Amino acid sequence: MTTLVKPQRGLDAIKSYVPGKPIEEVQREYGLTDVIKLASNENPLGASPKVLAALQVALTEINFYPDAQCYYLREALSKRLGLPTDYIAIGNGADGLIREACVAYLDSERGDEVIVSRSSFPVYDISTNVMRGRLIKTPLKNDGLDLAAMAAAITPRTKIMFVCNPNNPTGTIVTSAEVEQLMAAVPDHVLVVMDEAYYEFVDSDAVISAEYPDSLRYVREDRKNVLVLRTFSKIYGMAGLRLGFGVACPEVMACLARVRESFPVNRLAQAAGLAAMEDQEFLRRTVEMNRAGRHTLYRELERLGLRCVRSHTNFVLVEVGPQAGQVFQELLRRGVIVRPCNGYDLPEFLRITIGSPAQNARLIETLEDVLLAYPPNSTASTS
Repeated sequence: MTTLVKPQRGLDAIKSYVPGKPIEEVQREYGLTDVIKLASNENPLGASPKVLAALQVALTEINFYPDAQCYYLREALSKRLGLPTDYIAIGNGADGLIREACVAYLDSERGDEVIVSRSSFPVYDISTNVMRGRLIKTPLKNDGLDLAAMAAAITPRTKIMFVCNPNNPTGTIVTSAEVEQLMAAVPDHVLVVMDEAYYEFVDSDAVISAEYPDSLRYVREDRKNVLVLRTFSKIYGMAGLRLGFGVACPEVMACLARVRESFPVNRLAQAAGLAAMEDQEFLRRTVEMNRAGRHTLYRELERLGLRCVRSHTNFVLVEVGPQAGQVFQELLRRGVIVRPCNGYDLPEFLRITIGSPAQNARLIETLEDVLLAYPPNSTASTS
């Protein structure tokens, strides 16, 4: 008799990440041909023409393994950020670097703890649970992260703290002053991971006024317990290639390198990343379209009686009420994919990616029709 191979004892605690439904799945499930996806915060402009041209060249070399060190991409980022190359790591998306940090630093036998906010990026939870770390979750405050509560949750067993800024799914930011207070309170034995996947979308007023923190300053000041993460998935329109990067002191980077896969970043992604950094005009157009679309969604969603959380990203968190699940399903039936927020512990909310003007208009028209059967209820709160 064959005995079933038993998985690791912590496997039952892991809830698989559930991404936004792909267009193809909705087409098959509902027999539709015209479907728009506003669920995964993808760039409606696609990718830069320079990226597409670079991919055509790189396709001729896919029989070769990629450069495991990502030398040229790290060199380009080094010049852009003004930091040595040994302060920079490239990952299979920011997700890959999150996993590396957890593998490198968490030890279940020590009872290591990880502090995250309730209603933040669930990949933090998954990677912590993979290493059988103990999750410590703090509540939201005014729709955003409560850094004071996160600091208060630190114990001698705390090993990592994830700060998603702007936060996914709320779109809110924590300020320079709040981060400064946090960093003053965090002991050296805690690695603070500043996840800035939506960094480029932050309103320029917040950057100019220094309300949005310069997290790289802590790396430049040689803090040994700070890791800053960014990605090419959002602003650069390269979600399908999986490319992210991290910035930290060489000591942290050496730890991540020890647990890294042999070839974590494929040849196409590396070529695309280099080309993307050369097209600042594409970034400017993306930011401008996103800003205009965000204000359009605010106006139209609030006209429909829905509360929008003010966002610094390319998505808007919308309070629908107890019927959010039914509204999500009805939108699917009509070929509009948005993101339910049950997995973020916000079951009465939907997260809506800011699309092109035509996509935004279709969303509003479809949602207005759906709400006739499921009127909005804005009595709930994220706090």
